[in-house]
Amino acid sequence: MVKDAIRYAAPNERWYRDWYLHLLGIWGDPVTARAKYDAAVASGVRVPNPYNYKQAYKNSVELPHIIVLHDLLRATWGEDLPAVLDSTAGGGSIPYESARYGLPTIASDLNAVAAGILTTGVAVPARFGTDIVPDLRRWATAYVERIADAMREYFPSAPHEKVEFYLFANTVACPRTGRPIPLTPDWWLKKKKGNVAVRVTYEEDGKPLDSPQFEVVSGTLDFDPSEGTSARGKAVSPYDNLVVDADYIQAEAQAGRMWPTMYAVVTRLPNGKRSFRAPTDEDRAGLLAAETALSEVRDEWERNGFIPTEDFPQGNDVRPLNYGMTSWADFFSPRQLLVHGTASKEFHALVPEILHDLGEERGRAVLAVIAQLQGKAVNWNSRLSSWNINQQSMRSVFDRHDFAFKWTFAEYEGSDGLYPWTLHVIDNFESNARLLTETGLEFGSSQMLPRRVQVLQASAASLDEVEDESIAHLCMDPPYYDNVMYAELADFFYVWEKRTFKAAGFDFFLNELADKDNEAVANPARFAAMGRRKKELADLDYETKMTAIFSESRRVLRDDGVLSVMFTHKRAEAWDTLGMGLLQAGFTIETSWPVNTEAENSLHQANMNSAASTIMLVCRKRAENSDDRKVYLDDIEHDIRQAAREAATRFQHDGIDGVDLLLSTYGPTLSVISQNWPVYSSTPDADGRDQLLRPEDALALAREEIVDLRRSRLVGQAAKVDGLTDFVLLAWDTFSAREFPFDTARLLALAVGGLDVDELERAKIVSKASGKVKLLTPKERLRRGADSELPGVTPEASSFEHVIDAVDTALYIAEVDGQQAAKRFLDRHGYTNNAGFTSTLQGLANAIPRTKVKGVWVVPEAGLIDTLCTLYFDDVVLPEAEEMAAPVDSNENTLFDVE
Repeated sequence: MVKDAIRYAAPNERWYRDWYLHLLGIWGDPVTARAKYDAAVASGVRVPNPYNYKQAYKNSVELPHIIVLHDLLRATWGEDLPAVLDSTAGGGSIPYESARYGLPTIASDLNAVAAGILTTGVAVPARFGTDIVPDLRRWATAYVERIADAMREYFPSAPHEKVEFYLFANTVACPRTGRPIPLTPDWWLKKKKGNVAVRVTYEEDGKPLDSPQFEVVSGTLDFDPSEGTSARGKAVSPYDNLVVDADYIQAEAQAGRMWPTMYAVVTRLPNGKRSFRAPTDEDRAGLLAAETALSEVRDEWERNGFIPTEDFPQGNDVRPLNYGMTSWADFFSPRQLLVHGTASKEFHALVPEILHDLGEERGRAVLAVIAQLQGKAVNWNSRLSSWNINQQSMRSVFDRHDFAFKWTFAEYEGSDGLYPWTLHVIDNFESNARLLTETGLEFGSSQMLPRRVQVLQASAASLDEVEDESIAHLCMDPPYYDNVMYAELADFFYVWEKRTFKAAGFDFFLNELADKDNEAVANPARFAAMGRRKKELADLDYETKMTAIFSESRRVLRDDGVLSVMFTHKRAEAWDTLGMGLLQAGFTIETSWPVNTEAENSLHQANMNSAASTIMLVCRKRAENSDDRKVYLDDIEHDIRQAAREAATRFQHDGIDGVDLLLSTYGPTLSVISQNWPVYSSTPDADGRDQLLRPEDALALAREEIVDLRRSRLVGQAAKVDGLTDFVLLAWDTFSAREFPFDTARLLALAVGGLDVDELERAKIVSKASGKVKLLTPKERLRRGADSELPGVTPEASSFEHVIDAVDTALYIAEVDGQQAAKRFLDRHGYTNNAGFTSTLQGLANAIPRTKVKGVWVVPEAGLIDTLCTLYFDDVVLPEAEEMAAPVDSNENTLFDVE
């Protein structure tokens, strides 16, 4: 039998590898496919799609493979299958995979919105599989049809069209004329494949109109739609061409004197094509009727809890307050609020019907999934959702992780459009349930693999429902320091879902808003009253909470259990805090793996570093150290440097590079510290007493080691040149981009020689702005007059302190005056026979991306170096240039033939 052949085949490394890849769903050859993809990108030649197999997560693994997995796990962990816990489960990808492979699973999250997602995305499909889908479809369809019937009169549509979206501009009165100014950055509706824009008329026959008139025009335009009325918080009045300042606009909004003006309607024609038109009287009448209808039911709806009444709280992003959005209901126009309030009302009416039809357990499961339809709808139909000109589609509220105010917003057609569209939530549920159901399905049987899933809404630092030493594997992807304020953003959904989930019988939503006090993020807003100390206190709060989370993880883990921590943050403070939390909680870091998630090659990457790796830390409980001898950083410095060097060498061989290579050394470095913990700093505190080592001090040693390793590879020798030159070489090598994050630039500057970014900026090596650093071109480094004594490009200088200044000056002269002038410069200074100059050229040739698009160098310095070395530096080995395909439309497949 196939089952026995798989289960009892003679194991060897090749058999195990093949079985493991099959278990993961990797049923093709991604290495070969990627090579073909890279060749297609480089050449721009169309090829058959090399990824001719399904993505790994879409493959359902057969029961015999699951049986082998379970046998191996029982042999390793004991008679019972090991339990898996994710205590910061969020969207649920970790517990979903655990449940899919038939392991006892606990998914927990502090945030009630996440607990709702875990219920509908993991627990319900694990319990009912696809068997519940017909009930879901029947009741979800009834739900959206009731909403559509109630809303149809407020969304009139002509027989020859189907309205999809309405576009609005927030409007204020001109402070000088009193006439309305629709605030919009531009008047474009469509740019690709034909120009479509809105022409605005403010007067007729020399007389001012009561309100602007809008006309949709296309083709050749006799005006510039890019000239809008607002930019960077300010506006320009179209009536007198004078500036309307941001304070006035915000004051008008806060006083309730900002209103939406409909300026275009997006429709679908009978032939299936999308079209745009100006608003009609019927459109405006539907809007007014909805506003009247809401005013008649609003008080009753607020009493019955159908729409949110909670105030928008102070936090890190107060832009909604600046524009008069003081409550969560203010995030919606009157008609949008009427639609969502109707959805709430109809949901409450459904509850007794569904429970009577399906019973308590099945009925509550169906209601939980249907509740997610409204969560989807409010995200795509709000005053913060908008029209995406490039993609010709809607943007959701959270196309970014913030509450950015939108000068213009888009409204979904609310009868036959919005909620029927949300039925794809049921489609997604069915797909996920089918994948889960079919994984481990017995051949020729419909009997599901038994699955046990428990969802908790609890702090990861207080898992009261989880027994001591009961978990074999705690796998978590914890909050990333200060990356995202999850609870602040979750409030947008919380105020709606606490009404629907409560009606369905769930007790996740117990507070007025999401719990921000116990959330493990570095949240400065919680310490705003402390002034300048707020960031310091936020960092300390995050470290304290992560230590508590790891301490609780230690309690629930078996003595032989494993804690896996995924971490992606590149900021040193985040790693320092994470490492300290693990060390203080009593864990050793046994090993780590970087998972390279770098985006595909693009022209954007040539100018902006976009690499990203997730680091997987594998931790175990640390045994008590009976040795009274104190360990200091000096005692383990050699071990740290060796671990960093070995890791960098190994991971570089495996394809990890750039800033990701720096990150790949953090795990091994923390491992050395954890195995010797407690470790004390080599520098005492202000009172002369020993102080515990901060992980950042050890991570700095790791970075120094990688810098030395990479420098040697670039220039072919171990010796440094000078600090400024080292930074430029290592920056190009690390980031392969001209722009990169400020924090990582700061760390690299420290590693190459104790520099800081301000010093680099004074030397015209970089410029800095908006949390980013940019390497300057030779032209941008030019010094003139009194500044010629400072570091930079100075063609008339008699000597250069820094080699990079000499190299950039040669490249500048070559670009401006030609290669012969550059040769005269080189001869005058003796650089053609200067080892440091030649080594720097070799390093830059290796480090700067040698990429062309249609024969043009993406980074101009690469071309200048190429020519200079070809003519005058025979010893410099020039890597082969790469020809990159021109950028492609993300909606068009130009690389692969579609069969």
